[in-house]
Amino acid sequence: MTKIVCFGEVLWDVFPTHKTIGGAPLNVALRLKSFQNDISLISCLGDDTSGKELKLELEKFSISYYLQTDKEYKTSTVAISLDKNGSASYLIHKPCAWDNIQVNNELKSLVKNSDAFIFGSLVARSNTSRNTLITLLDISKFSVFDVNLRSPHYQISSIQVLMNAANFIKFNDDELTEISKGLGIQGASIEQTIVSVATKTNTASICVTLGEKGAILFYDQRFFYSKGYQVEVVDTVGSGDSFLATLIDALLKDEDPQLAIDKSCAVGALVAKNKGANPMISKLEIDAIMNQDLP
Repeated sequence: MTKIVCFGEVLWDVFPTHKTIGGAPLNVALRLKSFQNDISLISCLGDDTSGKELKLELEKFSISYYLQTDKEYKTSTVAISLDKNGSASYLIHKPCAWDNIQVNNELKSLVKNSDAFIFGSLVARSNTSRNTLITLLDISKFSVFDVNLRSPHYQISSIQVLMNAANFIKFNDDELTEISKGLGIQGASIEQTIVSVATKTNTASICVTLGEKGAILFYDQRFFYSKGYQVEVVDTVGSGDSFLATLIDALLKDEDPQLAIDKSCAVGALVAKNKGANPMISKLEIDAIMNQDLP
């Protein structure tokens, strides 16, 4: 069984009418678990009622949790609003408990003995969690950087440090544009931009999601394209997280890269078609949407 560690924010997604557990690392972890991987999650919660409630919710899932408790900072909450197209906007409060994840020997051993280590950019907004992340990246066998630019919680210089440490990077198209400009990269095409970023950061593999237009994957010095799948969007929360989880699961299991990118777009679309970041999705649903254009 593939051992994967996810690192970063665990929180409450607060919608106008309800709240659910969330955070990109948790969303990625839950989708990876659904594909029968051995998943561990590293984060930090506050010593408060919200933290205790969140722990109770997490106990419903068969994942190994390495959740530190911080007595100074509160459990994280993120206010989410959806526009008429289901696209999400986020108000992320600072500081919070996952800004203060402390490195220790247990975490080092966990990452050292895993097959992959997945992290995002948001957790690197604070010095403490960023330093812990960099320490763990130094001992990771295969590091996956899920770029999630959430203004004003990042700096391009910090993003570049994380890209330099990654073996695989996932952007959306807007993030690729912003970061490539920040690095002084001017590609005439998206393919040229991707190759330039890969060269500048010494990253072997890069994936860029293109919203409803699908995704492009640069892997083993080749490009793979998926045009995506059309669905009626309920909300986009967690869609990119499930996309990444599906892709990494497939590539770690040596599946064909073309099938991997198509399957990832299918799962991402199915998440967007449902309410919330972590809907149950069956293999039957995935197969059905991937075959929707067939007679």
